[in-house]
Amino acid sequence: MAAETLLAGGITVDLYDAMPSVGRKFLLAGKGGLNITHAEVQDRFLSRYGARRPQLEALLKSFGAAQLRDWVHALGIETFTGSSQRVFPKEMNAAPLLRAWLHRLRAAGLRIHARHRWTGWTDDGALRFTTPQGETLVRPRCTVLALGGGSWARLGSDGAWVPLLAARGITVARLQPANCGFEVAWSAHFRERFAGQPVKAVAVSLGDGAGTTHRHRGELLVSNYGVEGSLVYALSAPLRDAIAVQGSATLTLDLLPDHDPARVLREVSHPRGSRSLASQLQGRLGLRGVKAALLREVLSSEDMKDPRKLADTIKALPLKLTAPRPIDEAISSAGGVPFEALDEQLMLKALPGVFCAGEMLDWEAPTGGYLLTACFATGRAAGLGALGWLRSR
Repeated sequence: MAAETLLAGGITVDLYDAMPSVGRKFLLAGKGGLNITHAEVQDRFLSRYGARRPQLEALLKSFGAAQLRDWVHALGIETFTGSSQRVFPKEMNAAPLLRAWLHRLRAAGLRIHARHRWTGWTDDGALRFTTPQGETLVRPRCTVLALGGGSWARLGSDGAWVPLLAARGITVARLQPANCGFEVAWSAHFRERFAGQPVKAVAVSLGDGAGTTHRHRGELLVSNYGVEGSLVYALSAPLRDAIAVQGSATLTLDLLPDHDPARVLREVSHPRGSRSLASQLQGRLGLRGVKAALLREVLSSEDMKDPRKLADTIKALPLKLTAPRPIDEAISSAGGVPFEALDEQLMLKALPGVFCAGEMLDWEAPTGGYLLTACFATGRAAGLGALGWLRSR
């Protein structure tokens, strides 16, 4: 995106990529259906960026969800809005979009250099690259770094750039997993029986210790190691931070979010005669399978027989999370170059002529199109910043 912006300004641009081809993470992100952006109202959209909303708001208002859709349409790719307000290309695939984009960029004069891994600067400021043919040095008039975060190293996002910037005096916030799964100490029986099964139509909540409760509805997935899925990803930042401070975090599940507590208590207190408790839960509340097993995972046999404790747990099942999964398994990462190290044009204050964009910046957002939208917006902003800097020179 930075390259496209500079090309439109009449600048000659070379793009260097460590991988054999460009856009590999973009392609994998779109493998199951490229969620390009989100159609919710702007204020709610901007709220998804949490503590970094103040730094990203102007960039996203300049190039946000609506502008990104127009940009996709200009490439000849149709989009549609799903029932969840997520926006997808009509073909549900990243490949046609990337092909059309690269065709347009090459036609505009972009020169792409694959298998060029950036390894820092020489003493006199040249960019150093390792290539299959050996080391090569490049002396550009300005540089845009868009090096990714620390997730999915096999696609090039390995965080190897962190010490390179640190050596130049740039303090980088530690890269951490975001939009990731979390570990739960399942019993062997539960793990063997239910790993891989979705827990549908639930609500999850997490208190932040300051009286605010984050609550989301949807589904999550039981995994061999714990839990994952969109509901968990939506809370990954506060969960990760709570575990860092307290050693664990408790995610609260409402197994029947459409049932009020009084109704649940009434149903579990109903005389069941010769029926088993499992039969009663299924017959009167529709609780069976993995949901019923979650109750047995956190309640003792005696507590299961206590209507009050059982009803309370159905509406607020405590799930203890002990650790986030490793960063290389995460969809995205938090941490990176802090905005405080950049000027308003995303140029490093300590390195004039060097701009940063994308996931290597210190921000995070949940899945749902927010990650890609901000990557596009920061890429465009860095391109505009570089264009202005070059013109001023």
